[in-house]
Amino acid sequence: MKLFTPFQLGQNLLKHRIVHAPTTRLRAEPDGSPSDMVIEYYRQRASDGGLIITESVHPSPDSFGYYGAPAIYTDRHIKRWREVVDAVHAKGGKLIMQIAHDGRQSHVDLSGGKAPIAPSEIPFEGLALTRNGWVPVSPHRALTVDELPRLVEIFRQGAIRALAAGFDGIEAHNANGYLLDTFLQDGTNQRNDIYGGTIENRARFPLQVIEAIASVWGAGRVGVRVSPSGQWGSISDSNPKATFSHFAERLNQLPLAYLHIIEPRVKGVETIEEGQAPIATAFLRKVYRGAIIAAGGFDRSGAEAILEANNADLVAFGRFFTSNPDLPFRLQNNFPLNDYVREAFWGGNEQNYTDFPSFEQQPH
Repeated sequence: MKLFTPFQLGQNLLKHRIVHAPTTRLRAEPDGSPSDMVIEYYRQRASDGGLIITESVHPSPDSFGYYGAPAIYTDRHIKRWREVVDAVHAKGGKLIMQIAHDGRQSHVDLSGGKAPIAPSEIPFEGLALTRNGWVPVSPHRALTVDELPRLVEIFRQGAIRALAAGFDGIEAHNANGYLLDTFLQDGTNQRNDIYGGTIENRARFPLQVIEAIASVWGAGRVGVRVSPSGQWGSISDSNPKATFSHFAERLNQLPLAYLHIIEPRVKGVETIEEGQAPIATAFLRKVYRGAIIAAGGFDRSGAEAILEANNADLVAFGRFFTSNPDLPFRLQNNFPLNDYVREAFWGGNEQNYTDFPSFEQQPH
């Protein structure tokens, strides 16, 4: 199977093409440092020559949308992430940090009393996870032009700290209706300055952030995640094909390692069936000239199908990795998978997080 052939992803040589997708689990310590169980979670899921992309990691105290999410803005964060990196490297794996600002999908309890931020003030009915549980997001405010350079610098400083922690790369989260995505798409960006209006203007701030990150990491070690068909966070665009084609063309000019594309999951179906043509990767493959990681509810046959169709180079798995720490081994041998526990996705303790058995630990 092509799924189990090597691939050179930028500066990282991988022995197979199964990627652990960035999967929000919300089990960091109160200060944003990875907890012991977070370290154990990633250690369990590391495989020789395999790639893990972390859950969203936040570069400033006011960039959170979910209580329990991890951070990368203090020396302690660097130290604890290095323990995660070392645990993954000890098993021969590679680890990339996803860096993100949740933008308007937040609450004042998560941001020190500050209003969430966005390119424009467009009310929406989202939810944020605080220490008091899920609550409606706080009203957000539009950023001024003068504030944007500071945000670019916050991302750059986070990239510097991620590099100091020993990661193998970094991924900019430009998807799912978070801050960078809200600038790119015209359903959430209704500015009339140099950061709004045309596609070129809407892409300006995300590209400035990505360029700042790349200036720290260098060629072949930066990825970008996008969701052209996504609706999470009430995100929308009047012409997503034009918007994301332009964005991908601009990304061609940067020394990236990959473009990570979230495919829409099939309505009412848990997996993308073999032979079903993916939407986003199909048109972006014609534009983006680098490596593509596809994500979006794939099973073993669906993952193999998108690779054989040459619409992607690697496939990211999220939900099935939560319950199968040895997922690449199981997929390679076509062994049965543990069922995932949706109730444990968004925070909790070790239960249904680090207590799933590997195939070799289960009775047969």
